[in-house]
Amino acid sequence: MTGFFRPSSRPARALAAAACLLGLAGLAGCGGSQPSGSSSPTAATSSAGLSGDATVFAAASLTGTFTELGKEFEAAYPGTKVTFNFGSSATLATQINQGAPAGVFAAASDATMKTVTDAGNNAGEPVSFATNTLEIAVPKGNPGHITGLKDFADESKTIALCAQQVPCGAAATKVFALAGITPKPDTLESDVKATLQKVQLGEVDAALVYKTDVIAAGDQVEGIEFPEAAKVVNNYPITTLKAATSPEVAQAFVDYVVSPQGEQVLGKAGFGQP
Repeated sequence: MTGFFRPSSRPARALAAAACLLGLAGLAGCGGSQPSGSSSPTAATSSAGLSGDATVFAAASLTGTFTELGKEFEAAYPGTKVTFNFGSSATLATQINQGAPAGVFAAASDATMKTVTDAGNNAGEPVSFATNTLEIAVPKGNPGHITGLKDFADESKTIALCAQQVPCGAAATKVFALAGITPKPDTLESDVKATLQKVQLGEVDAALVYKTDVIAAGDQVEGIEFPEAAKVVNNYPITTLKAATSPEVAQAFVDYVVSPQGEQVLGKAGFGQP
C-alpha cells in the first residue's frame, strides 16, 4: 500500500477542526465545511461545554485506533465519555438494526454500512474515513514456509480465514477469485481479530487479515504482501445513529475521526485515506 498521507482536499475543515480543539470555536467557525455526505455539526458539537456519552459500534480492525481516538476525544472534551463495542461489522450491523443503543457505527465495508442505512437507522449520511487491504499473516519465523496466496490452496497447510459474511472474509473471497485460487481453510472465524489470534497462538500456518492487524501484532507475527491485495480495497464508512442518547457527542466523535488528528492516528496504524 502507498503511504497514508496525501495533499488534503479538505483544508478548510482541517483548519477549523484544529482551531476547535484549541478552544477557538468563535474564531474558526467550527460549523464549517464537512466531507461530502457528512452532516454538519450542531452548535453544541463545537462548544467547549460539550458533555454526554457516546456508544460507538466499530469494526474489530479499528480496536487499537479507536481506543486511542476515544481517549484523545475525552481529553479534548472533558465532559464526554466514549464507550466502544468492537466486533464483526456484520454482527454489529445486525445488533443496531435490532435496536441496540448505539450512537455511532464505523464499519469495515460499504456493503455492511448499507444494511444499516437501508433499515433507516442512520442519523447522518455515512462518510468514508479510511481504507484497508489484506495481507498474509504467518507465525514468527514462518514455520509453515508460506510464500504466497497459492499456499492457501495447499491442503497440507493449516489455514484460517474470516467467515465470508464479514468484510475481511468478503475481501478474501475477491482476492482468491482474482488469483484463480480455491482456498482450503481449516477454520472460518467470526472477525479479523479472531482470525489473527489463530496465527498469534501458532494454531495455523497462515491467515488472511488486514495489513493494519499485522502491524498491530508487532513481532508476534510476520506479514507477507501479495499483488492482488491492491485490487481489493476495503472502504471504512462512519455515521451517527438515530439511537444516540447524546446526538451532539456522537456527531462530535465522528467529526474527530475525520479530522487531521484522526487521520494521523489512523495513518500511524497503517490505514489508507479514502
